[in-house]
Formats: sequence, structure tokens, C-alpha cells
Amino acid sequence: MINVTGNLKTDTEALKKLLPAEDILTFSFQSENGTEFTAVFADALTDKELLGEQIVKPLRKYLGKTKAEEVGKGLNAPELKQEKSLEALAGEVLAGNPVLLWEGMDKALIAGVKKVFVRAVAEPPTDVTIKGPREGFIEDLKINTSLVRRRFKTGELMVETITVGRRSNTCVAVCYLKGTSGEKTVKEVKKKLQAINIDILPDSSYLTHFLAERSYSLVKQVGTTEKPDIFCAKITEGRVGIIADGSPIALTLPYLLIEDFQSSEDYFVPPYRATFTRLLRLLALIVAIYLPAFYIAGQLFKLQLFPVKLLLTIAGSIRDIPLSPSLEMLLVLFVLEILNEASIRMPKYVGMALSVVGALVLGETAVTAGFVSTPAIIIIAFSGIGLYAVPNLIEVTSVVRLAMLLVAGSVGTYGIILLTAFILFYLAATENYGTPLLAPFAPQIGRDLRDSFVKYNLGSLPTRPKTLKSKNKRRLSNG
Repeated sequence: MINVTGNLKTDTEALKKLLPAEDILTFSFQSENGTEFTAVFADALTDKELLGEQIVKPLRKYLGKTKAEEVGKGLNAPELKQEKSLEALAGEVLAGNPVLLWEGMDKALIAGVKKVFVRAVAEPPTDVTIKGPREGFIEDLKINTSLVRRRFKTGELMVETITVGRRSNTCVAVCYLKGTSGEKTVKEVKKKLQAINIDILPDSSYLTHFLAERSYSLVKQVGTTEKPDIFCAKITEGRVGIIADGSPIALTLPYLLIEDFQSSEDYFVPPYRATFTRLLRLLALIVAIYLPAFYIAGQLFKLQLFPVKLLLTIAGSIRDIPLSPSLEMLLVLFVLEILNEASIRMPKYVGMALSVVGALVLGETAVTAGFVSTPAIIIIAFSGIGLYAVPNLIEVTSVVRLAMLLVAGSVGTYGIILLTAFILFYLAATENYGTPLLAPFAPQIGRDLRDSFVKYNLGSLPTRPKTLKSKNKRRLSNG
């Protein structure tokens, strides 16, 4: 470790040696009593106007002693701290905080006058609600933690910062309620974050790989959200929250599969409405996964699955189709996935035209030409819409839907049943941080079922979920 020596020229050269980039600037000046100062700062990250007003201007008129404490009293900057290590000073410069060196002093002052470029706090595009808070996380860690702190006016909220990334030095905040969140989970999360050895952390999604207990899991093992109210609600239940600087997506652990069928709006509407929407999401997902597979299995192996009138309609539609039912369905699904990916990546002003061309022109032309049948397009379109009823599970359910199609085309209904049994067995055997993924269904926890697919009123939920093993079990008093 190299420390500040007190020789202004030597210290400045040593700091510039650690930061040789051209956008790391130095500014030297003198006070009225002849004391020499040098400010080292990053051109694009430091607010130079504040640097001049709060640091340079007061020091030019400085007549006192050259002690760090005395110098600090004469400055207008609200954030000041001292540091001796040149490596630590280099990190502060790269974070946007200018470093002040002066002749004869073996300490440097760090001023918190960095320039912050952030977007406004707004409703997140991935989680739109009609009732309830509309705030969403942004890419600035301090603002995100302030949104959380504003909802917890208590000293029990702990926010611990860990630096991740050898070159990015990204700050990651671990948020939890002391006495409520599981201590074992908190220690394990912090241990895994400290063990991460990676060059750069551009987004919180990188953390999910290191925090997951199974690297190659079929389903995700870390909860995600862009809404502070959801984040705080999960912490209140006993989970641990993680916020990474530069990412608007916060993570929560442990993760339960039932979370993705819940919505923040469910807690601002009557319980019967929340129950209906949750069951509707489940039904839409089941239909989206199984409808194409059973359609294929019915055509190839089990014609008895179709009512007679529907069977006659399907027979008339597929009479002149040159492709087999399996290839036809896979082709339509492949085209749908391409259109979906293109509509996401294309500029917004082209997206509408792409939808018209893909849905109307291409689909109508393919049916008219006898290349694919009308039922196949209808089924795949309905399946695609159903998947988006639970958007957080699209990555998993789209793969499961494809697997169901493949086994249905090769084995039939027996293949669908066997694959379903395998998936259910896999989900039931999956745990993360000691919490079963399918809880409160497997294992069945009667008390926690009140906030699963069936939503009870608030008075019927006086305790925290037993699944999360929180020490502080009660969240609502009897009074």
C-alpha cells in the first residue's frame, strides 16, 4: 500500500501514475498565504462548478494552518473525508469525488461533489399497475436505497454495501430487517457476494448466477422486481433484498415459485378479485403450455380428444396441408418466436408495421396458400398470449412448451404425462437457501395457503409466511 508523503509533486505524480487516463485532470493553485494545492478529478464524473465554488474558491482565500482539520473547516462542501492510501484515493477519483492534495500534509481530502446523471423515478415498464404505488427503481444506488428507506422509518432496516467487480468496483447493497430476515440467509448471501471474482458487474442479473445454489436450474432461483413497494413487502416477510448500482432490477432471496403469480395490485383490490386474477394467470399458463401439445397428440394418436364437430372442422382445415401436424406447429411456433424477438429489438416506430406484416399479411397469406392451417395459427397465437399472463416465467414456460410439443409429436399423451410428472418432481425437489421452491404446496403449509392462489383479507394474515422461517413471526397485532 502506497501512502501520501506530503510532497505535493511526488504525491501528484504517484496518483497520476495510478490513473494515467487523459480524462483524469489535475488543477494546481495557491492560497493567499502561499500554500500550494492540487485537485485531482475525473473530467466527466466531477461537477467542476461545485468544485470551484465549494473547494477552490474558499482555499484561494485560505490563511490558516495547513492541517487537514483546519482546511476542512474552511470549505463549503458538505461531504468531506480524509484518506492516506493512494489506492483508495484513486478509487474515489474514479467514483467522481475529487481529491485535494497540498504541500506538507500526509493526508488528502476527498470532497463529495461528483456529478450524477440519473433518470427520473417513474413507473417501471415491466410492472404496470392500476392501483397502488407507481414508483420504480432506477440505475442509481443511492436513490434506490432512499426509496426503500422512505418506507422503513426504523433502525431495524440494515443496508450493507459490498463492492463487486475487480475493475468496475460496483457497489451492491444488501437490505434486510434485523430480527426479521433469517440470519443464516443474510450471512450466506453476503458470503457469496464477497466471493465473486469478476471484472465488471454491468447489471444485477449477473449476480443471479453467483447467488443461485444450482448453476444450471430449469427455473430461476432468485426473485426480481423493479418496484420498491414489492421489494419492501418481500423484505418484511423475512427475505433478503439486493440492489446493484447501475441496475433498476432488485433481487430477493429466498425465491418461491408462487411469487410470480402474485402482483402488487392484488393487495389493493378486494380478496375475491385478487383470487380470481391469480387463478386466471395459472389457467392461462397451463393452457399456453399444454394446448399446442394436446392438439398435436390428438391429431396423431388420440382423435377421441376432439368433439365430432370440431374434428370435422379440423379435418377440413388440414386436408391440403403438405406438412405433418408436428412440423406445422413447430413452424408456426418458430415464426411466432422470431416475430416476438424482432418486435422487441426493432425501433418503436417500426414495431407497429412489423406487427401488421407478421400477424396479418404473413399469417393470412400462409393460410390462403395452404402452407399452414387456420387452427394451428389460432392455437399458437392463443398460447403466445397466455404466456404473457405471467411475464416473469416466459423464459421457462416457452422452453417447457417446446418440450411438450416435441414429446407430444413423438409419444403422444403418454409423453405429455411423463414429462409433466418429471417437471413436478424436479420442482418439488428444488430448494434455495433451505426454502422449498413449491412452498406452501410442497410441503403443504396451511397457514401460508391464505396468500397463495387464494387471497385472504389482511386480517386473516397476522403472521409472516412460515416457509421463510422468520424469527419475528407476527406482523399484525390482534388489536
